[in-house]
Amino acid sequence: MAVNAKKIAVYVLVVFALYVIITDPAKAADYVQIGFEGISDAAKAVGDFMTWVADGGKS
Repeated sequence: MAVNAKKIAVYVLVVFALYVIITDPAKAADYVQIGFEGISDAAKAVGDFMTWVADGGKS
């Protein structure tokens, strides 16, 4: 049952993404940019944390 629910959720997400891309490509591009900015910020935060750990946790 859980596998079917997961498949349905993925299908709905894909259909929604295609709908947004087809109906408003500019807004879809904005969503992609926001997503990549979020990933970039998260990667920078992890890098900063690892640098802090490598320095011995000093402020």
